[in-house]
Amino acid sequence: MALDTWLLFLLTSIGISLTPGPNGLLALTHGALHGGRKTLFTIAGGLIGFVLIIALCMFGIGALVQSSITWLVVLKWIGGLYLAWLGIKLWRSPPVAIDIGHATVKAGGHQLFRQGFLTAATNPKCLLFFSALLPQFIDPDRSLLGQFAIVALTYTVTEFLTEVAIASAAARVRPWLARAGRRFNQVCGGIFVAVGLALPLRSA
Repeated sequence: MALDTWLLFLLTSIGISLTPGPNGLLALTHGALHGGRKTLFTIAGGLIGFVLIIALCMFGIGALVQSSITWLVVLKWIGGLYLAWLGIKLWRSPPVAIDIGHATVKAGGHQLFRQGFLTAATNPKCLLFFSALLPQFIDPDRSLLGQFAIVALTYTVTEFLTEVAIASAAARVRPWLARAGRRFNQVCGGIFVAVGLALPLRSA
């Protein structure tokens, strides 16, 4: 993967990690319930789930691209439009609400790990999202395995740092989401629209 492409993916990964999603909200909830240290089990499970989803998407897309380079161009445009549509939905969505009033506080590390893993690995929207995003960064002339390693490592590091920060500051972040969550959604939604429309044009 070329350096400029990786830098774009790094910025995109940071934006994705900051956007409210199921695993980020789970880290927030578990951070408030169990503390930041114990929530590392939740985060670890989610990261492994994300790596599996990324592998499934990248190697599936890679096999399709090997049959015809035209498919990569088609996937870039379909994926870009899908990302823009997600951005519009996020822009219009209300702020997220976190209710921990009825949650069970006691949970073992293996339970938290399982919840994090299943939240990521069984989320069909996650599969659709990465299927739309990853074609924008695949270079058919380079090793797919090497690109997978770079993409997976970059995304998991940014997601890990973000979720650790969220879990550690859970008590302070929850009230902020209620006050400024709508504006935050609009900023993140705008980023998705920009990425969705700009990346296919850049690589066309």
